[in-house]
Amino acid sequence: MHRYSIPFNKAFITGNESPYMAQAIANSHISGDGPFTQRCHALLQEYLGVPRALLTTSCTHALEMAALLLDLQPGDEVIVPSFTFVSTINAFVLRGARPVFCDIRPDTLNLDEARVESLITPHTRAIVAVHYAGVGCEMDALQDLASRHGLVLVEDNAHGLFGRYKGRLLGTFGALATLSFHETKNISCGEGGALLVNDPALIERAEILREKGTDRSRFFRGQVDKYTWVDIGSSYLPSDILAAFLYAQLEAHQEIQARRRAVWEGYQSRLTPWAERFGVRLPFVLPHCQQPYHMFYLLLPSLEVRQALIEHLKRLDILSVFHYLPLHLSHMGRRFGGHPGDCPVTEQISERLLRLPFYAGLGEAEQDQVIQAIEGFTIPTGH
Repeated sequence: MHRYSIPFNKAFITGNESPYMAQAIANSHISGDGPFTQRCHALLQEYLGVPRALLTTSCTHALEMAALLLDLQPGDEVIVPSFTFVSTINAFVLRGARPVFCDIRPDTLNLDEARVESLITPHTRAIVAVHYAGVGCEMDALQDLASRHGLVLVEDNAHGLFGRYKGRLLGTFGALATLSFHETKNISCGEGGALLVNDPALIERAEILREKGTDRSRFFRGQVDKYTWVDIGSSYLPSDILAAFLYAQLEAHQEIQARRRAVWEGYQSRLTPWAERFGVRLPFVLPHCQQPYHMFYLLLPSLEVRQALIEHLKRLDILSVFHYLPLHLSHMGRRFGGHPGDCPVTEQISERLLRLPFYAGLGEAEQDQVIQAIEGFTIPTGH
């Protein structure tokens, strides 16, 4: 695989990851729910003000836990954006639910709250809000819809840790929310995630599902004298070595966020003249949303221009990438009734979006190279 001089992503190391991992090994508890896992749980609960945070092996597994907690049955429906990662939908499909694809807003690229109500049927059980690029969905409207129709609101907050909607932290609105600590995310341990349980009534069962369907957590708290199989479940616990890495990242989240903000604002200020000249749209953040600076993208005039810019940057040893393909048009999406034209905004945005190199360690000189390379790309008139 070619190593680009400026990659799309590069893991940021705070300096405490290796010492903490060595400490985890010295603790002789490197399996799940060790001391560092407990510290991560405590930090997330403190930072976010949520009743319970549970580390998982991935955001995918956190979503699967959410689907299990909803007790979905075959024939149940879940409203999801078509413009998202496949895990958002797979987690519910695995429980037999049918995904109902909703289009996105053309400005924030989030679930279009104005379209959701028309998709609700007697079979609808949940609405899944994906905070694209860490910019909050319109949570007031979605909470109102969920409340009026007796639905569960789930937040896929893989992009949005520390983002806010009207001053309130993302991940605290839905009964359940999920986080990602994948290498491409702001806060990372390579592979990992978390389930945020905002409904206290779901906490005990979430712990059971995460521990292979046993009441092991209650046993370790001294609430029962032995633990046994009490429910369905699976093994969703990450190693405490990974939790040690993550703890170093969480401790340094303010530094990481400040670095990413500087990168985002550098792109925004310096690319605006070029974008205005060629009719390119830069990321849009509503005034009542505070973003966590997860990504920076360009919305180009056409698929052809997008592909040409990718190749132009590659020739200069810079890796830029597109993002989600419309899931309603995928092989699986069509099996669930997806057709061309169902989600027109998703279909045209998917062809035009390009993500630029973005990571906390992207230095000024490297960002200068990216910006100058883009400024050297001319979009022909008529595109």
